[in-house]
Amino acid sequence: MAEQQQEHSIDLDQSQFCCSVCLDLLKEPVTIPCGHTYCKSCIEGCWDQEEQKGQYSCPNCRETFSQRPVLRRNNMLAEVVVKLKKTSTQQASPPAAVACAGPSDVACDFCSEPRPNKATMSCLACLASYCPTHLQSRHSVPVLKKHQLVSATIPLQEKMCTKHNKLMEIYCQTDKKCICYLCIIDEHKNHSTVSAAAERAEEQKQLTASQKKVQEREKEREKELNELIQALKEFKICSGTAVKASDKIFDKLISSINMKRILAKQLIKGQEKTAVAQAEELQLQLEDEITKLRRRDSELEQLSHMDDPIHFIQTFQSLSTSCESPDLPSDSVVRPQHSFAAVTGCVSELRDDMEKLLKDTWPRISATLSTVDVVLPPVPKTREEFLHYCCPLTLDVNSAYRYLSLSQENRRATNSGSENYYGTHSDRFTCLRQVLCREGLSKRCYWEVIRSACTCSVAVSYKDINRSSSDSFGNNNKSWSLDCSQQGYSFRHKSVSKTVSGPQSSKIGVYLDYRAGTLSFYSISDTMTLLHKDNTEFTEPLYPGLGLKDVASWPSSGSYAELVKLWK
Repeated sequence: MAEQQQEHSIDLDQSQFCCSVCLDLLKEPVTIPCGHTYCKSCIEGCWDQEEQKGQYSCPNCRETFSQRPVLRRNNMLAEVVVKLKKTSTQQASPPAAVACAGPSDVACDFCSEPRPNKATMSCLACLASYCPTHLQSRHSVPVLKKHQLVSATIPLQEKMCTKHNKLMEIYCQTDKKCICYLCIIDEHKNHSTVSAAAERAEEQKQLTASQKKVQEREKEREKELNELIQALKEFKICSGTAVKASDKIFDKLISSINMKRILAKQLIKGQEKTAVAQAEELQLQLEDEITKLRRRDSELEQLSHMDDPIHFIQTFQSLSTSCESPDLPSDSVVRPQHSFAAVTGCVSELRDDMEKLLKDTWPRISATLSTVDVVLPPVPKTREEFLHYCCPLTLDVNSAYRYLSLSQENRRATNSGSENYYGTHSDRFTCLRQVLCREGLSKRCYWEVIRSACTCSVAVSYKDINRSSSDSFGNNNKSWSLDCSQQGYSFRHKSVSKTVSGPQSSKIGVYLDYRAGTLSFYSISDTMTLLHKDNTEFTEPLYPGLGLKDVASWPSSGSYAELVKLWK
């Protein structure tokens, strides 16, 4: 039965039920509002010393209380302590091995050995530090139990005023340093001072707030890290897939070229076989005819020496007939090098065309690859940082509406009361006072637009936007526009308008991060104020654009919108 009870018993560490002030088992344990528990006499002794300050603190966590809390006995802990005492052997446990004080440790002030032990606690009343051995003997003196003990982290001398040799219990808020109470009389007279404990409590609040910010930042960074790890994992998978797809495409291309190579070789060899067969047949015919001609020549030679006229005449008539083969073509010439040289020329032309195609296509492949990334550069925060991404822009005269006049090196678009004869061009806007820039953007870019007292659109658009439509910038899926007027701002895309709040300004900043898929508009004055940020996935280069309202609704003519020259 005893063994069963022993099996179900719970091993309790006696040190967990010790008072952090006297370091002994709790006697009459009481719990204060912050949740820490002390011997009733120990916490009362600490608070008796703080009574003059009008503020009471927890010796453990340093939480302060404006009014002295009412102490209530912790009955559950009291019962646990009683059981611990009953189950103990009633013998003092052998003292733990005490380490000697090192160069960076606080030495015990009561050790007489050449190498004093390492102190674990310091008494702020006695101004002495104790090792565990001398700390135990200290507990036998009742009056010392009321003294405040702190962990011996630094030598007590460093807590003493060098001028008055008193404990620096006061904090001077004016000079931001710890001082003793005598310092208040002379050099720190009329300074704003509080107790070190009060300043510690105040800084504890700041520490808690800072710790909270650090923890929140840590969570954000952990989230970013997890997102980065996941993005990197997906990036590697995507990269591997792209490599396999490219290999497959190039393998098919190489296979196709090899097939054409084999086919060309077969055609050449086939043509060679046919031509050789024809040539060999012609060769046999020619050789046969040459043999006949040689025989006829010999017969004619013999006849030329015959002196019998009658026999000559009779023989010549039989030899005068032609011995040539009627099937042989006349003037047969075989020149295979000409025909095959033409074939080689065709293959060389194919090679040149393929090399040109590769040369023209490869930069686009390389440029596309350069836009693929996992980690993007940090987003600019100040105007100076934004200006690092400024790029030269010029308005395209071929896209300008006929009632818009371009000036200032084609950076300003001014409303014109008369028609400008620009000429016919497929890029020209024919229904609205709009104009696009010549430059297409597909990276990080920043530019600014300044306007006169008019309503204008600061926009970006794909190049294939409908130029003959009556839909202004933002009223289609190919353009994004911030409309600026005296009444305020509105953002439009896909014919959906959204009111945007922000300070009125005649200058608008536009930041495009093509790879990140963000388009941001800023009000520029003494500071930059974000008006609107749009997130999307761009599929084509974007062309900055300007749009002006019809002149009939303006109070004066000559209103304009201009690209600010930020580049040198």
